[in-house]
Amino acid sequence: MPRAKRSKQYRKLMEQFSMGFGFRVPYQVLVDADFIAEANKCKMDLVRRLEDTLHGEVKPMITQCSMRHLYERKSEPGVEAAIEQAKTQFERRRCGHHPDEYPKPLSALECIQSVVDPKNNAVNKHRYVCAINDDSVRASIRQIAGTPLLFIRRSVMIMEPMATVSAKIRSKDEKSKFRAELKTPAGKRKRDDDSDDSDEDRDQEQVTGKLTEAEKSEKRKKKKTYGRKEPNPLAVKKKKPPKSASDGKQSKALQANEAATTETDQTTAPKRKRRRKHKAGDIPTATSSEQVVAVPNASNAEE
Repeated sequence: MPRAKRSKQYRKLMEQFSMGFGFRVPYQVLVDADFIAEANKCKMDLVRRLEDTLHGEVKPMITQCSMRHLYERKSEPGVEAAIEQAKTQFERRRCGHHPDEYPKPLSALECIQSVVDPKNNAVNKHRYVCAINDDSVRASIRQIAGTPLLFIRRSVMIMEPMATVSAKIRSKDEKSKFRAELKTPAGKRKRDDDSDDSDEDRDQEQVTGKLTEAEKSEKRKKKKTYGRKEPNPLAVKKKKPPKSASDGKQSKALQANEAATTETDQTTAPKRKRRRKHKAGDIPTATSSEQVVAVPNASNAEE
């Protein structure tokens, strides 16, 4: 398999483990003696290869029994470098198998299984990634649900696909989540009214607390109507009310009454006298009293 395709497959596999079993960065990688010895034999940068394979930061760990196995193989080529690397770069995982109680170290299967599954209930409680080169040990650890497995073949680090036990548990969890969503479809709240109304309701909820059941049922009943939108009422010319026959008769009667009243006013009102306007050069005429007085004076002059 090409390197890019294999890397993409490993990334998807770790995403499945993180979603199904809760794996988080940094990944705790539990390494046995055979794995670290093989990596040093191939002159492999172990921590960097682990990060590239798991697509995330790693926290390499080794048990006390695995360290004792390495010390027993000290005479083999490349094991001393593996011991130094385990001392400096790896965290020591306490397995509880002290040399005073166990003069001989336990096998890799017994030690790693006691660390990964301490209660023997086939659950990887602490979410370990097991890097094991022994096939028999990997076959037994494969029965523990949610355990990613790594091994080295021909200087290539390989990650096993998800075991059948883990895949069944993951599919079961997904089905249960799907059924739970079907039972409770009201996961998202629909916006029944306009945004302003919803904002006001939200503020009211924050002030008054939870709404009563009656108010909730009323909100659910309100539904936004969809269909042809009406025109803007401000842009539409107002309709005139239709004129009926009775309205026409009333209007004619009113007009007749108004015409009669105007005629009576014209007949009863007296005619206005017209006054003559004198020009500026004309001499005003004498009044009747002045004429009466002027007559005797004229007679006296004749006499």
